[in-house]
Amino acid sequence: MLYLKEANYEDIEKEYVFVHRMPADENGMTNDWYGISFEEFENVALRQMIASSKGEALPEGYVPETFLFLWDDDEIVGQFRIRHYLCDSLKVGAGHIGYFIQKEHRGKGYGKEGLRKALQFARTIIPEDEIYLRVNKDNPASLKVMLHNGGYVEHEDDSKYYVRIKK
Repeated sequence: MLYLKEANYEDIEKEYVFVHRMPADENGMTNDWYGISFEEFENVALRQMIASSKGEALPEGYVPETFLFLWDDDEIVGQFRIRHYLCDSLKVGAGHIGYFIQKEHRGKGYGKEGLRKALQFARTIIPEDEIYLRVNKDNPASLKVMLHNGGYVEHEDDSKYYVRIKK
């Protein structure tokens, strides 16, 4: 069964393995905690993930962001991050949702179904009329996932498409 679950201490071992393996930056999805130790994950990263979802201890200019892991039964296959509203930099940048599917799980529909579930969650907290996403032009699979979930390309630049999905 496929489901999203917020970052939490109950699943810390599996969350750690996933985050530890996730690249520092792939297709614009960043991971500040790539390669960290379990102790750093437990005492710093996971604390920050959980606090961020509550709008606590945010760096200057940041908005609350919920970290959701995409589970297939008892295995984490992806991560979705939902920023609760847009600040000026997010309006022209990364937008509301970023996501990452582990390489060995790509091409199996996890992105499509994970984004569908993330959009359901996002619609309950995002105040804007549309949900903003951004995708690199060299990542056509991710663009296809967004379009499949009701997205349309609002505009583009040399390297990215800016996708909007009606709330």
